[in-house]
Amino acid sequence: MIAPPATTPALADDGFMDARAKMLDIAAFLDRLDRHAQGSEDYRIAALRSALTELHSETPGRVARILDQLSDPSQEPIEQATEQGAAGAYLNLKS
Repeated sequence: MIAPPATTPALADDGFMDARAKMLDIAAFLDRLDRHAQGSEDYRIAALRSALTELHSETPGRVARILDQLSDPSQEPIEQATEQGAAGAYLNLKS
């Protein structure tokens, strides 16, 4: 059974405080970087800042577009991993 469409106030009641907290976490993280980071900007931070601009869009599909910006677009597997674990952003070594 498909649920009826929710009203804007009902959706805001359900998700606003969580979204607000996440936004404040991101702002605090960026403030810490501004206060303490030295040297050139890390590629992950540059990718995050770039992806944040997508939040201003009013076009549906923001999540997919942000994931595309942060994900490795290559199709072929690499022969050997250069690091352990995921970085969370794509470092384009060819540019």
